[in-house]
Amino acid sequence: MHEMSITVSILEIVRDQMVKCGVERLKCIKLRIGEMTALEPDSLRFCFKACIDGSPLEGAILEIEMVPLAGRCSNCNKVFGLEQYFSSICPHCGGTAADLVSGRELDIISMEVE
Repeated sequence: MHEMSITVSILEIVRDQMVKCGVERLKCIKLRIGEMTALEPDSLRFCFKACIDGSPLEGAILEIEMVPLAGRCSNCNKVFGLEQYFSSICPHCGGTAADLVSGRELDIISMEVE
């Protein structure tokens, strides 16, 4: 389960930022996760809870925004949703070449602290 190692890394980043800012209580972390990362939100939430239970971060909430795959057509330059990265046909012009513009994100968007 790679969600656990991702969760541990996210929490290390959060703890470092909390120390830098001189705060002790984490209320909420907001993440933006692209569909192509293959991270399961429910598994990530489970790992998050397992990591913070019994720690100073216990009680914090994890909010996740999932970002769908989208590509920009190389022919007509329009952005469109992709079902699979490797089989993309532009619904506007029928072009078969697209550059991925979203779906690979794994970002910590914000932290709410006290």
